[in-house]
Amino acid sequence: MDDNYQTYLNRVARMTLPESYKSQVQHIQESPKFVPAVEGGRKPVPFPGYTVITPPSEEDAANNTFYTNLQLCQEQLLQEFKSGLMVPVPPSSFHLTLADLIWAGAFLHVKEENPQFEEELRDRIGKIFEQTQPLVGGGQQIKFQLLGLMIMPRAIAVSLVPKDESTYDRIVKFRRAIYQNGDLIGLGIEQQYGLTAHITLGYFGDIPPDLDGERIGQTLSDLNLQWVDNSQELWVQKAELRKFDDMTRYYREPDWPVLEF
Repeated sequence: MDDNYQTYLNRVARMTLPESYKSQVQHIQESPKFVPAVEGGRKPVPFPGYTVITPPSEEDAANNTFYTNLQLCQEQLLQEFKSGLMVPVPPSSFHLTLADLIWAGAFLHVKEENPQFEEELRDRIGKIFEQTQPLVGGGQQIKFQLLGLMIMPRAIAVSLVPKDESTYDRIVKFRRAIYQNGDLIGLGIEQQYGLTAHITLGYFGDIPPDLDGERIGQTLSDLNLQWVDNSQELWVQKAELRKFDDMTRYYREPDWPVLEF
């Protein structure tokens, strides 16, 4: 399901072009992950599950400058979208998803069917990490470069590209070790998406009927210019199993599986 390296680069690059923004913005939808709050604004709804991610920004000191700049970008977007179009996620939760596992209805269903599911998931992910470490760990640092803003149907994010082909190959090999593991498949985990490395900045909220797609596309293109001569890199040091209750916080216990690249 994951692309080869060159196909990935071409696909992601197209997503940050001005003409793509104008097309994508016509299809955005209100995210069901946040609902209007009585006191104003929006609040997260329960959306529980497990994922494999890099440490959230509040725990990732090595990438402090990168995440500080992302927060500034998020603030710029909020200034532009004053109508409540974007619901920001807490900057402390910024992260790169390495492998989606299970969430929402599927997670609740499998927990009901198998009360030991969470323990078994943690155990099997731990074994996969142990087996995969020699294959993907060590060697040169794994770094991704920020390419530009991207519009998804229900969210806005920054897209990332690997610094080189070997970096991409290691991440894809890691993902295959997870998604092609028979024990994990037996637990009900299956690959839903191909890799599109990104960090979500916010979800779409109030979408006005007279949304100016032309202006939004131009705004995103203008914001991308700040990175032309100021390249931003994310150093991927760890993959961690994390749990979430909604889209604002990703947590783990000290003994949960970690893989160091």
